[in-house]
Amino acid sequence: MNRELKSLSVVVPGLNEADTLPLLYDKLVTVLGKGSWQLEIVFVDDGSTDGSAEICEELHRKDPRFQFVSLSRNFGHQRALTAGLDFCTGQAVVAMDADLQDPPEVVLEMIARWQAGVDVVYGKRRSRQGETAFKRATAAAYYRIMRFLSGMPLPADTGDFRLMDRVVVDNLGQLREQGRFMRGLVHWVGFRQEALLYDRHPRAAGTTKYPLVKMLRFAWDGITSFSTMPLRLATWCGFGVFVLALLLIIIYAVRKLVFNDNLVPGWTALFLSVIGFGGLQMFFIGLLGEYVARCFNEVKGRPLYLVRGASLKVPPRPSE
Repeated sequence: MNRELKSLSVVVPGLNEADTLPLLYDKLVTVLGKGSWQLEIVFVDDGSTDGSAEICEELHRKDPRFQFVSLSRNFGHQRALTAGLDFCTGQAVVAMDADLQDPPEVVLEMIARWQAGVDVVYGKRRSRQGETAFKRATAAAYYRIMRFLSGMPLPADTGDFRLMDRVVVDNLGQLREQGRFMRGLVHWVGFRQEALLYDRHPRAAGTTKYPLVKMLRFAWDGITSFSTMPLRLATWCGFGVFVLALLLIIIYAVRKLVFNDNLVPGWTALFLSVIGFGGLQMFFIGLLGEYVARCFNEVKGRPLYLVRGASLKVPPRPSE
């Protein structure tokens, strides 16, 4: 199979990327702007406050291939990515971050895989330059935990950097749940998917928009929005505590009835039991509350994002 690529869209969500935008534009045009395809760059301004919107307008006036979508406020990276996928028009679509840690040169290899018949080519990090050992270790652990909890073979050491066929993007557009975990949704829709190994570069400019607290929140959102395994673990944990309590009752009954062991009740054991089991119950009640809150957000049916302005034609709104 040898597909001909006629149009390519590059979707880039970003927040406060004024320092990076000119570098990003120059790099994308240099690497991808000379192919036989029609290039479209769609930058989604996720409520920036550093002048990114003005730079977007200037770049669009300079080169119509650079398009932008400005959201009314900060809706988060995953919803901004969703907006870019809704607006883009390319036959093949590349999703990447604005910091140039994912080299645009890798897109050329992705295009070659797409032309050979692969519907989704996702970047798999061979190395992660400029990142701490702590971040590399926690990222590796997260994907393995997510794979266990979701029951789906989500590829490890990957992000949102990938090339998708238009058919995949259109099917993703039908998935409008509030809890957005895009790399999981891309895997869920299926089609032919392959990994492409690459070396991740240090950030070109600016500072990361995902400090530790946001990374933990993103990890938790991904687990609770894409898996019900935590609820099953809570059930198994409760059953384990019940069995433990039943065994203790039997042990103490035997000691009293058979060995006539006069047990002196101790406040320490009682205190620790109340605190331990009480804390366990509160944790699982909070876990249930997380899922109930997600149901509440889904029932409200609010749009995933609101647009303040765009250089592209506003697409028909998908059913939310």
